[in-house]
Amino acid sequence: MTTDRFPQLTAPPGSCDTHMHFYNDAYPTAATALMTPPNAWVEDYRAVQNRLGLDRVVIVQPTTYGTDNRCQLAAMEAFGPDARGIVVPDPSISDAELQKLSDAGVCGVRFHMLPGGALDWDVLEAVAARVHDFGWHVQLQMNGREFPEREELLKRLPCDLVVDHVGRFMGPVPVSDPAFKTLLRFLDRGRCWVKLSAPYESSESGPPGWEDVSAEATALVKFAPERMLWASNWPHPGQTAPPDEADLLDLLLTWVEDPATRTRILRDNPAEFYQF
Repeated sequence: MTTDRFPQLTAPPGSCDTHMHFYNDAYPTAATALMTPPNAWVEDYRAVQNRLGLDRVVIVQPTTYGTDNRCQLAAMEAFGPDARGIVVPDPSISDAELQKLSDAGVCGVRFHMLPGGALDWDVLEAVAARVHDFGWHVQLQMNGREFPEREELLKRLPCDLVVDHVGRFMGPVPVSDPAFKTLLRFLDRGRCWVKLSAPYESSESGPPGWEDVSAEATALVKFAPERMLWASNWPHPGQTAPPDEADLLDLLLTWVEDPATRTRILRDNPAEFYQF
């Protein structure tokens, strides 16, 4: 949702939105996709960036385009060195093509383990091993309630792991829940990061505070502030009443106690992890 409202939180210079998508009907919808959102292109997102005071962006391949990454790569060019990319490659991709993507600013592979995703569990380890050689990480979106049954597999991955959307526990769990404790164990190993984003994807209490997800987010920030990342999830695909991005940024005023940690989450953590 794009409005004229500015957030209460003043983002520090160099702040990064670590998860958003572009859509353009010049590119075909994949057969595996469950949705084709309306066009949302570079000039639309620049308005959001400017309103929120953000300078950097991580562009994530959405499920709409399957393993055809051309839409996101085209958008990345417009942002130059201030952008990084997360793609969904065909498992048969060549090393030469992986290197070409790396040179363009790609640094991760996305696994969306919910309906509509193009890659599944059976190729996760093999793909992770290949992209690890290029310094990439695995970005994972799944129902966090299933973390315990996937724990050993995810711990075997050779590369870093980024978990989407506050763990996306569907529905939210208390911080004492075994599934939440599994996520804490991932963080405790020092090779896992979590995106503080899209509470609406799993919340049952709803806006404006998303109190159930807020409890999870607050606990994660206290446990490992050095591995938290913030994201808008613009343009909020699949949401019939998308939230205002200013409200999503202002959630950090609730989730994070002090300005120094907010600066760390918005600027320092992504600068280090995505090598801006």
